Amino acid sequence: MTAVDLVFLVGAGLLAGAVNALAGGGTLISFPALLALGYPSLTASVTNAVALWPGYLGGVLGYRAELRGQRRRAIALSLTAVLGACAGSSLLLLTPSVLFESLVPWLVGFASLTLLAQPWLRRLFGGESGGPVNRLVYAGVFAGGLYGAYFNGGMGVVLLTVLGLFLSDTLHRVNAVRAALALVISSVSVVAFSLFGSVRWQAVAIVAPASLAGGFLGTRLARLMSPKVLRGVVVAFGLGVSLALALH
Repeated sequence: MTAVDLVFLVGAGLLAGAVNALAGGGTLISFPALLALGYPSLTASVTNAVALWPGYLGGVLGYRAELRGQRRRAIALSLTAVLGACAGSSLLLLTPSVLFESLVPWLVGFASLTLLAQPWLRRLFGGESGGPVNRLVYAGVFAGGLYGAYFNGGMGVVLLTVLGLFLSDTLHRVNAVRAALALVISSVSVVAFSLFGSVRWQAVAIVAPASLAGGFLGTRLARLMSPKVLRGVVVAFGLGVSLALALH
């Protein structure tokens, strides 16, 4: 790895961490960066999943106050998320590289559009509903875990949509559960990909601390920069990457 590659990955990791903290969708930065350095799609996906794990841990630590009083709910949903993540990780590891490469443009495009719809989804599902918990939330969390382990991009928005649809609580408390589930799914992916995937640990050693630092930076920038502007830039970038990969 050249010095230019090193600086490029550090920058991608910093930006991915900041984007995740500000708007979500950091995978749409770090995953294409790994592709640009010549990593095969499947290798880039598992490496990216492992490298971004510290950011999810930071998210849970940041939501400690909102997680109080939700232990039983978080544990029950986490068990379902583990099952979904196991299924998604297994599916990814068993997917032929050629097939995964053909799916990547669609996955990136879906993640980009999901990020674009995030504000609307927050308004739609962010209020108090007061009703009982719908058992369909477990099916939704399983599907979110499967998707998140298979392709990390847009996982947080997918989970927030599912939880907001079926849980009766405030947006901040629902988002705290979302952060906990994202950490669980990411942890399952890290274990599975570390044992059985083609993880490039040199890239992980660069991107992981950079993304963690970017996450802390993002929380500070959130007070100064409009998330709408950043979200628009990331969505446009993601759709551009999706189109470029489709035409490749």
